[in-house]
Amino acid sequence: MNYEIKDINLAEKGRLRIEWAERQMPVLSLIKKRFSQEKPLSGIKIAACLHITTETANLALVLKEGGGKVFLCASNPLSTQDEVAASLVQDFGIPVFAIKGEDQETYYCHIATVLNCKPNITMDDGADLVSTIHSQKKELIANIIAGTEETTTGVIRLRSMEKEGTLGYPIIAVNDAQTKYLFDNRYGTGQSTIDGLLRATNVLIAGQKFVICGYGWCARGLAKRADGMGARVIITEVDPIKALEAVMDGYQVMPLREAAKIGDIFITLTGDINVISKEELVLMKDGAILGNAGHFNVEIDLQALEGLTEEKRKVREYVEEYTFRNGKKINVLAEGRLLNLSAAEGHPASVMDMSFANQAVAVEYLVKEGRNLQKRVYSVPEHLDQEIARLKLEAMGIKINQLTEEQKRYLSSWQIGT
Repeated sequence: MNYEIKDINLAEKGRLRIEWAERQMPVLSLIKKRFSQEKPLSGIKIAACLHITTETANLALVLKEGGGKVFLCASNPLSTQDEVAASLVQDFGIPVFAIKGEDQETYYCHIATVLNCKPNITMDDGADLVSTIHSQKKELIANIIAGTEETTTGVIRLRSMEKEGTLGYPIIAVNDAQTKYLFDNRYGTGQSTIDGLLRATNVLIAGQKFVICGYGWCARGLAKRADGMGARVIITEVDPIKALEAVMDGYQVMPLREAAKIGDIFITLTGDINVISKEELVLMKDGAILGNAGHFNVEIDLQALEGLTEEKRKVREYVEEYTFRNGKKINVLAEGRLLNLSAAEGHPASVMDMSFANQAVAVEYLVKEGRNLQKRVYSVPEHLDQEIARLKLEAMGIKINQLTEEQKRYLSSWQIGT
């Protein structure tokens, strides 16, 4: 078996971590049990560009149990858990091409290597896999039934491709499932970003002016947790509706240029480029901390920061200190990459349980129905979303009410009024 990882000898540690995560992923475990009996993915080759974590490992094992042949590469150069990659290769026979800290050339080389399997299904987190296919390996499209996309940034890129008419096959936006973005984005990113910040810096959050760029679902989750830890939360936004929501949620809202002058900690979660630009960097206080929890390392203008810098040094494992010519110091976390996965372990397994359950059932659905779909970006079918929520509640020992026949008739009727 061909693979490229850091060290196969890390496998035992990785296997134990995979087993630990599995205990907190009951919905995925139920799907795995069904897949082992039905084999709905028999003979299907799946190229997956995902964060190589314990949770992803459990998704890969479910797909394999369903008969799929899985080939894995990383969707971020700093997010790979090397011991997990080693275990997937040694203990489970899944080819992995990912090394934590790999450079950009190696990163794209690994994507190309995974695509050599000539996949029938693609699974992406950020759309780098899909964009590589469409820009460099178009000959593969004829063999691809469909694909899935895990994150907001990827969905934005794919919808742009659909709008331009360049999307070569149908893709389900798993990110848009309610059991994904309402939970993974809000609770998962909210907690894991704080985790990454604390592991990288060990700073006290209470009392800090905590500037959050953006107020989507990920930012909402982060704001709530920073506020709960005593931070003075400031939101910056370009969308008036989201800005208004942030105000109504009790946060201070202002332009980033104003926040730059007073902020202590800055976290970007927008999915856009150069959110923190040169203009903001020169206004920041000495000792300001900058991190990014958006998918790509483009939200902080690192090139502009380099241009302002006289000296740069690594002061902690995930902290680079930039010293300006006037002596001011700015600290950047995890090279401006995805903070929660670079400096910490990413989302807790219990929330990824729903996200990856969506991935598994979406792949099953696409194997059955993908050839009948148009070359568009689709949402997860509502009945699958609802079933995942039901299974999660069941696993948590929680019961809910059901509509009576009378209530169903009332909701479906227009004749019954006052």
